[in-house]
Amino acid sequence: MSLSSPIFANPLILPLWAETPPNHQESELEETNETSGEFTLIAKVQTPTIEVRKPSPANSIRRAVVICPGGGYGFLAYDWEGVDIASYLNGQGITAIILKYRLPEDASNIEPHKTPLLDAKRALRLAKANAEAWGYDTVGIMGFSAGGHLASTLGTHFDLGDPSQEDRVEKFSSRPDFMVLLYPVISMIEGITHAGSRENLIGEAPSEDLINFYSNELQVTPETPPTFLLHSSDDETVPVANSLRFYQALLENDIETEMHLYPYGGHGYSLAIGKDRLSQWPELCARWIREVEL
Repeated sequence: MSLSSPIFANPLILPLWAETPPNHQESELEETNETSGEFTLIAKVQTPTIEVRKPSPANSIRRAVVICPGGGYGFLAYDWEGVDIASYLNGQGITAIILKYRLPEDASNIEPHKTPLLDAKRALRLAKANAEAWGYDTVGIMGFSAGGHLASTLGTHFDLGDPSQEDRVEKFSSRPDFMVLLYPVISMIEGITHAGSRENLIGEAPSEDLINFYSNELQVTPETPPTFLLHSSDDETVPVANSLRFYQALLENDIETEMHLYPYGGHGYSLAIGKDRLSQWPELCARWIREVEL
């Protein structure tokens, strides 16, 4: 895999894995890409990628974010919570790296629940391996809804890399420098979680061990990265308790965190354009990314 080029395509799309992705098995499935009224939905991802979108070098603040679109672990809202977000971040001088990750709900997975985290770890490693070539010094993770679950899973289940690997990328830590979690699924505990995300990720009758492992409010440690949280109190899809529990766990571990709660907005509002003061969240978030101490 080529990690740099003398002429940088913008956007630049790269496969996550040079060869067959880990935890993949052959199937007859093909990736689907459909427009569903308001946005593009990608499902049955077979070739995970990153799409790197850079701001002008003169505007760059030398920080990058890997973006995980949501979709209940059943599809990816790729433009709504990916491309549109990347465009906004570029306007704020932030490099945006959209992750098209594999989903656990199809037959191409050997152990379904492992696949999204494998792809998220690889995306962070690739971002770190190319930081100098792509023009930034720090890289965080951002996720929406189920993509927020994946982002928070990475932030609480990262590893420090493997120096013995021949693949240079695998030597890098998968720890994000910061997290941005937007109306995120955090917990797998019944009554708090989003049922569809839980079933797609860990099945209809998961073990207690799997429930606890993917209930990320239970996995916070003093090494968890600084975190920005956004949620709406009237979210009937992913209860606000997800963010509240994660916020409390961050405080208990002395992790720098900023949370914004709105009384309205529901779920899945992307940039919240036209939603009154809720539409200010991207500006608040970009300011936090600029100023957070790492």
